[in-house]
Amino acid sequence: MGKFIVLLIIAVAVSAVHQRVWEAVPAHWAPWDPLAVDDPLTPVSKWKLRQLADDRQGCLAALETVPDGEFAYTALDDHEPVEGCPLENVVRVQSSSVDFNASFVATCPLALAWVIYERQRLQPAAEEVFGSQLTSVEHYGSYSCRNVYGRETGRLSEHATAEALDVAGFGFADGRRVTLLGDWDDDDEAGAFLREARDGACDIFGNVLGPDYNAAHADHFHFGMRGFRLCR
Repeated sequence: MGKFIVLLIIAVAVSAVHQRVWEAVPAHWAPWDPLAVDDPLTPVSKWKLRQLADDRQGCLAALETVPDGEFAYTALDDHEPVEGCPLENVVRVQSSSVDFNASFVATCPLALAWVIYERQRLQPAAEEVFGSQLTSVEHYGSYSCRNVYGRETGRLSEHATAEALDVAGFGFADGRRVTLLGDWDDDDEAGAFLREARDGACDIFGNVLGPDYNAAHADHFHFGMRGFRLCR
């Protein structure tokens, strides 16, 4: 009986130490803690985003960590707008700290990745490069029931499941407008901002494609959720 008590005391002590160690891990490094939009980004952040693909409530809870009035969206029921391209765990994004040229449907993890990217990468880049706030984003859409590059055969595009957003340009509070088609190759502030926008997306989205990838992306960034770090 005495040995049992000693072993029990040791077990309790070890458990208490482990618990203190786990509690000391910051939330943004802890895989077991929920994701919040303003958590500092770590390699764990992208992993957490991927886990939300099949966790509607967890993803919506993460979206609710955006401060009031800084992200407008509507959660949508699963549906199939076009035969063969069903949508699951999706929301319609209306606005954020920026105005969009149109609302768009996105998987909840894509919407979450976007708002994290906007808050932690785009806005800081705008302030750093231009000293002005980003106020608008021009996009080509998210959902399109088609194969990659619109081919007759082959695998479905990420757009077929609303897991990607194509972004063509940006507007700023000082009236400036920057587009990939017009400014990507420029050796000036506009070009610098676009390159920061591309590079800053790579640790958030699964894949980031732009003009350096191929001619099909000469006029837009493709921000997709699949993969883990294709960044060109």
